[in-house]
Amino acid sequence: MQNKHPTIGNYLLRKLKSYGIDHIFGIPGDYVVQFFDMIERSPIQHIGTTREETAGFAADAYARANGMGAACVTYGVGGLSMINAVTAAYAEKSPLVVISGAPGIRERTEGALLHHTGKNFYTQQRIYEEITVASALLDEPFTAFNEIDRVLDAVYWHKRPGYIELPRDMVSIHGAVHQRPSTGEHYSDPEILDAALVNAIAFINQSENPVILAGVELHRFRFRDKLLRLAEEKQIPVVTTLLGKSVMPEAHPLYLGIYGGAMGRTEITTLVETSDCLIILGAFMTDVNLGIYTANLARNRSVYATSDKITVCYSTYEDVTFEDFLDGLCVPQLAKRPEANLEWVLEVSEPFVMVPDQTLTVKRLFQHLNQFLNDELTVIPDVGDSLWGAADLRLPEQTDFISLAYYTSMGFAIPAAIGAQLGKPDSRPLVIVGDGAFQMTGTELSTTIRYGLNPIILVLNNQGYGTMRPLVEGPFNEIENWDYTCVPELLGAGRAFAVRTEGEFDTAMKAALSETQHFVMIEAELDKLDTSPALSRLAEQVSKKV
Repeated sequence: MQNKHPTIGNYLLRKLKSYGIDHIFGIPGDYVVQFFDMIERSPIQHIGTTREETAGFAADAYARANGMGAACVTYGVGGLSMINAVTAAYAEKSPLVVISGAPGIRERTEGALLHHTGKNFYTQQRIYEEITVASALLDEPFTAFNEIDRVLDAVYWHKRPGYIELPRDMVSIHGAVHQRPSTGEHYSDPEILDAALVNAIAFINQSENPVILAGVELHRFRFRDKLLRLAEEKQIPVVTTLLGKSVMPEAHPLYLGIYGGAMGRTEITTLVETSDCLIILGAFMTDVNLGIYTANLARNRSVYATSDKITVCYSTYEDVTFEDFLDGLCVPQLAKRPEANLEWVLEVSEPFVMVPDQTLTVKRLFQHLNQFLNDELTVIPDVGDSLWGAADLRLPEQTDFISLAYYTSMGFAIPAAIGAQLGKPDSRPLVIVGDGAFQMTGTELSTTIRYGLNPIILVLNNQGYGTMRPLVEGPFNEIENWDYTCVPELLGAGRAFAVRTEGEFDTAMKAALSETQHFVMIEAELDKLDTSPALSRLAEQVSKKV
């Protein structure tokens, strides 16, 4: 009698597709090649990268742009190579599903020494249990479908990575009918929700100068519209964390800028730290978001709401969903604020005027770059002064901002551009990357050629690790200086410019925006000791701690 249930491999692909995943990033290997063959015959497209870690970075950015992402690798050398990228996704709450092939269940006999195996057959899964919200070894046909549903459900709701290990002798085995429904609903306890809202609304209403500090969870849970509604209906000004940048339209009159302790502008710091009611929504209180703990935020004047819990001053409420709490603030009981004078906070910059023959500086480069931003771009800065400088960009309403602004792993941005563009095909990535980070993962430009993608890559070449120099200078900050303009010749496609002056940069950016067939790389040659204003402010404080 023919089995009416799908195979475990096909069921997994069907479930991934149901979550809107149309691409899987990864590199094949013998433990997972059968599943790769299934991918090729499925509606999901495999995207091959040059190494496993970059597959993880690309899938992470795809998840941020699309809502959920997936990567697939072989056992050991593949799965363990992805650990840094998956840890980054866990730290920054990115819903990434990792699928790893593995030795077959029948192969796992005592004393068997199979290639790619470390300490024992269960080492990799135990490692992944530390950096995922849920994990499963699909070792039993009767429970496989349930386990797939359990992991995907956890990834969807918690916006953190999940791990599925697929032994090669289970890929084509038919599973049993699953016993549990797919992604279910999460509900608040009505009494606890009501108590939290009553307390929060009373606290906000009695305050004189409330401010919203918006964070990355508003991105992850797609709550940008809820934030905008709350701010506009109640006329409460908004600042964001660095990780939450672009969650509020930056041209909006209620948006004031980024709060980051010593990293941010003095006016923003003063506004936030003197507020008698700071409404923190979906923000991670990390050292980077808080300017390496140079921030000064008092719990007794804060409402703090995340997907984990709700806190009003010293009262904590669990069993309340983030969404219900946000919706519950948009009620008539929460008073609309009188119009406040915030002109002293707003940054009034002199209009940028290009000086064609002037040598590039970091500060003026980002001011100049700001003039080229449009709604069709996604800004993806790498770690270092690429990130600190980009913090001061004023983004158009529809421009997304994707960064590892908490975990801060170098080499993220170029592979992230692949995932971001596939996840949001109507947007073009603008990558800002230092020369050090480019040398880590720049080979992924070959992947952009393979799949017809067209990122703009701005390489800030300051001949080394510029973020470290203000802290401790030494020969360990130096790297070999490449001829970056030769990259298109090496890869057989693309276009590159080397620019030293503002006029050359202007010409190169205009050419990059008009050239849409493939990647365009602009190497900006900068003084090795030049830094952005944000990094200068931050380094002054951090150097005291290092």
